[in-house]
Amino acid sequence: MYIIIAGGGKVGYSLARELQGGDNELLVIERDGERAAELGERLEGAALRGDACEASVLEGAGVRRADLVAAVTGDDEDNLVVCEIARHHGVARVLARVNDPRNALLFGKRGIETTVSATDAILAQIEQELPVVAVVPVMHLHEGLELVEVRLPETSPAVGRTPRELLLPPESLVALIVDSGGVPRIPAPDTTLTVGDALVVVTRAESRAMLGEALIGGAHGFDT
Repeated sequence: MYIIIAGGGKVGYSLARELQGGDNELLVIERDGERAAELGERLEGAALRGDACEASVLEGAGVRRADLVAAVTGDDEDNLVVCEIARHHGVARVLARVNDPRNALLFGKRGIETTVSATDAILAQIEQELPVVAVVPVMHLHEGLELVEVRLPETSPAVGRTPRELLLPPESLVALIVDSGGVPRIPAPDTTLTVGDALVVVTRAESRAMLGEALIGGAHGFDT
């Protein structure tokens, strides 16, 4: 797999170091000359000095044969431009680092569904410890889908039912059940849901409210 990483900061370097080796061929593109030279030494030459926001630089890096382009600079606008250029050149998989979570919606509207936000990741971990937030976003998926976690309270209308008996929103699916003891299991047709179960559900962001009503009850306790 040929991977191009735009941005040679701490995130870009750490990503390259983990991916280097095996069957992967990778190249880090870094705008700063001194940093690019340093990365070249650390990554056995797998670094290129240049501005990945320029189509000519990406073309020189062989973007047309890239399997994945990851834009992980500290600037959301730059990451968006890199991903759009890569998609224009036929790259099937692009991934963007989003430094400001408020920009994630913009990336999605431009057709870049796979984004990573450190802020969102940290916030999700915190929200998992807050009982006032009942539907916790865990991960953004493709085509507007996301992975969320819902813990069933005593008042949940889902308690005592099986996953197939739940009236979930369209395009929603219970992918995993983690019981109150922390034991995960794949839902079966005869699995009975109990108080304290945490359901990992694939759904759409706009369906969180409906999902909360189906699994928690009422119209409160969830974040839309």
